[in-house]
Amino acid sequence: MLLRGDSVIDWHRLAFSDHTEVDRFLRLNEFDPGSDEEMGRLEDIRAEAVEYVGRVYGFAIPDEVAEEVAARDLFLMASRDGHNQRWACVVLKAMHIIHHVAGRQAMTTLSVSDEVINRQIEMKVLQVVEELRAAGAPIAEFEWSRKPRDSLITKLMAKRSTLAANIYDKLRFRLIVPHYDDLVPVVALLTRQLIPFNYVVPGESVNHLIDLGKVLESTPAVRDLSERLQPDARGMRRPPSLNEFSSPEYRILNFVADIPLRLERLLPRAEIGSDTSHVIFVLTEFQMADKLTAKENERGPSSHDAYKARQHEKVKLRLLRGEHDPLPPD
Repeated sequence: MLLRGDSVIDWHRLAFSDHTEVDRFLRLNEFDPGSDEEMGRLEDIRAEAVEYVGRVYGFAIPDEVAEEVAARDLFLMASRDGHNQRWACVVLKAMHIIHHVAGRQAMTTLSVSDEVINRQIEMKVLQVVEELRAAGAPIAEFEWSRKPRDSLITKLMAKRSTLAANIYDKLRFRLIVPHYDDLVPVVALLTRQLIPFNYVVPGESVNHLIDLGKVLESTPAVRDLSERLQPDARGMRRPPSLNEFSSPEYRILNFVADIPLRLERLLPRAEIGSDTSHVIFVLTEFQMADKLTAKENERGPSSHDAYKARQHEKVKLRLLRGEHDPLPPD
């Protein structure tokens, strides 16, 4: 999902083998499996999902999926063959969206500044990356930035869509690994310690570096699953999307994720209503490359200065366009 930018709504099975894996995934999504309150919230989301798919689409969800097993067990049910595997996937997809909508709604009611929210995301990511480094993860360089106001204005000037809501790189993290072969292991670590795969933003991944088909073929643990993944998952058959101002030689792994953040990091627990989602979501961009590729990306037409020059030229054309001048190409 991270490499291809697909949507979890199009998946037809999961791959959890036991409760340990499920609980790790729940914690990644900021649900504490040991909290009765938060597991109760998960049950409420399941109940709303079952009601929604029944009322809107007429689905008769089997009792086992709808209420008999714990909501936590649906992840295992969606990973194993059986009559209820598909129905578990249906309910989990609806739960995923319902939880996301609730988190987004909670964010609109917060009396907390973007500065405070962004700082908490930076602290969360920094803590995970430093823990990975301390454990020996091959991360040679790590930095983060917020898009400056001038850059935000310029990007909106250059885009056909001038909505700030469509800017995904207001908060960006950049990780450089020592060698090309370190990319896949570090991506895997990030999806286990920081980035829930289900909240990778569909259609926003750019992968010029990792051949997913080769990874599937060379990794025994997933080789037997490769044929059972969603269609067209084995290779890079769809051309990756490029930023229009990037050089054709520029190579990067770039993806956007809606990172969950617990409200407790922003507000005293007493101020968080019981009818409010306990998490919000913050759009965050990640860039990755190996050191050799990163060095090549800063040369000639691939450099950031050359990128900005091309971007500024288009903005000038748009700003100075006369009545009979053609639109600058995208």
